Amino acid sequence: MQTEHLIINDIVKDRPKIERAAALILAGELVGIPTETVYGLGANGLDADAAGRIFDVKGRPRDNPLIIHLAQMNDLDRYCINIPEAARILADRFWPGPMTLILERSELIPDIVTAGLSTVAVRFPDHPVARELIRIAKVPIAAPSANLSGKPSPTRAVHVINDLAGRIAAVLDAGPSRVGVESTIIDVSGKTARILRPGGITPQQIEEAIGSAELDTALFRPLGASEKPLAPGMKYRHYAPRAKVVIVRGEPGNVRDYVNEQPDRSAAVLCFSGEENLYTGKRTLAYGSETDYESLGENLFAALRELDCEDISVIYARCPRPEGVGIAVANRLLKAAGHEVVEV
Repeated sequence: MQTEHLIINDIVKDRPKIERAAALILAGELVGIPTETVYGLGANGLDADAAGRIFDVKGRPRDNPLIIHLAQMNDLDRYCINIPEAARILADRFWPGPMTLILERSELIPDIVTAGLSTVAVRFPDHPVARELIRIAKVPIAAPSANLSGKPSPTRAVHVINDLAGRIAAVLDAGPSRVGVESTIIDVSGKTARILRPGGITPQQIEEAIGSAELDTALFRPLGASEKPLAPGMKYRHYAPRAKVVIVRGEPGNVRDYVNEQPDRSAAVLCFSGEENLYTGKRTLAYGSETDYESLGENLFAALRELDCEDISVIYARCPRPEGVGIAVANRLLKAAGHEVVEV
């Protein structure tokens, strides 16, 4: 299969390309689509066979549920039932945007999309190309990140092409993703709102909107083999380059001394801006300021993918404080490292 590269420079002038992508979706094909968070691997969310191909192409475990993306707020009542007031408050406040809600599913959603759960993950993306695509297709689009399972998520169309060229029908290329980490996932199907995955919408923002929200205990620990993931990204090693990733926590001087003592010359350091010259004999790559969590989120996956193209055996990573969007960055790095952390 030859993957079509459909570049969108102007949403009006390039509408035929979006229409082409919509036609492919309705024909049961898979299309890489831009969103404000990361690029997604889109399929017709009402077509069980098409959704099943997402798992096959990505190598994604079938107990890892998908997110369906809507073109408008009103679609929420079509694909979900028993919607609580908290969900409507959050939707009014943060949609369109980088937030996914877990709600009871309607009978229209195929089992494979929800991994057999009674709930479905739903999002209204804040990207004009994604919304126009869904509007033209007139179906919700199921879309996890458009990468091979376990690899760093794609924030540029070239990342999708590098991973999936020849496996999917097309990629809609609308430039780099703005947020850079996947959406915040909030389970509002029970009595208490729970954050299952941190993202661009912070816990503080959620609490300001609905009063309270719990951070799920699985955010910073691995799920056990018998535990079933309630949302994408909870159970399996994710976001990881080929090289081993080790998070090193401590004061900058202590981190410098520890990393410089490591004998592996094919090592790299994923560091904060201004720290590039602290490390000797190792490749360094800064991915943003230590206190600018938005820049760290925007650049994290692109940085991991850049290092993935080099002959590197281990990446020592500097990790931000788990506050604000920094919680999302820390969560992704922990997943990439398989929860391996060195305290110095």
